[in-house]
Formats: sequence, structure tokens, C-alpha cells
Amino acid sequence: MLLRTSRAGVAAQAGHDLTLEVTRWSGDVVLAGDSAAGTVTVTAFTGSLRVLEGTGGVKPLSERDRRDIVQNARRLLDADRRPEAEFTGTGIVTDDDGGGVVDGTLTLLGRRHPLRLRVTRLEDGRYRATGTIVQSQYGVRPYTAFFGALKLADPVAVEAEVDLPEPLGPGA
Repeated sequence: MLLRTSRAGVAAQAGHDLTLEVTRWSGDVVLAGDSAAGTVTVTAFTGSLRVLEGTGGVKPLSERDRRDIVQNARRLLDADRRPEAEFTGTGIVTDDDGGGVVDGTLTLLGRRHPLRLRVTRLEDGRYRATGTIVQSQYGVRPYTAFFGALKLADPVAVEAEVDLPEPLGPGA
């Protein structure tokens, strides 16, 4: 599972667009004869973040930068007291390309908000789900530096690839 951040503010060019990996997560997809009756449950452990990449910025990310980013993310996500984020999707709407959408609810830091995941079929049995989480909806104040001149943009893209033993729906 990947999280992709972007930067904002007047000093945005000094920061980095980040790709973070959630190294510990699990999920269950229950498919029914009617895909609309299917369910998806995903649990992500917020303390398991790792910086994969930082693009842009004035200088490349150092190992210290990577450690600081993970430490700040753990603090902002209150990973020690609330170590899990959970997505519960009820109903899968398939399309003719073998993908579709999953509508559900993301619970993060005790707050619940709707989240729509777009599902794309990559190859036989492999799918990619993508969506956007708005941090402030969950009480997360996006990271800032340089007295607010550099900030993490509020929307964060989430992406996960999974292998499923059978197609999502009849058109798959």
C-alpha cells in the first residue's frame, strides 16, 4: 500500500513530493454472486510507514530526512495510541473492463468518513485500488515547516495492489 503526498505553500519548491509505503496492512475481499453484495475490509497499521521516494526539493532526501518524516507521520497519526486505520467497503460496482468502484468508510483517528476507491484490473487476478484521503477530515493537521511557508497538501493519494483468485464481476 502506497501513500503519495504533494507539497504546497510559497516555499513548496524546497520540499519533496513523497511516496510512503505502509509496510503492514491486511485485507479481505468477499465476493458474492452479485458483486454489489461483495465486501472489502482493509486494516492499515499507521506506525508501519517507510519513505520510498522523495521527488523535487532543493536537495535529495537524506537518511535523517527519511527518519524525521516517519517520526513526524507517526506523531501526526497518533500511531502509538491509535495504530490502525480501517476501510470497510460495502458493495462493489463493476465495469466492463473488469474493474469498478468500491464505496465505503475510512476510520482514522476515531473519525469516519466516506471513501471511494477506484479499482482497475491490471492483469489476470491483479487489481489496483486508488483513492484520495483528505487529512483534515480526520483531524490530521498537515505537516508544515518554515513557519507555514512549506506544507504538506491536505489531499493524500492512496494506492494498493492486490491479487484476487477470481474476477470482480461477471464482465471481468
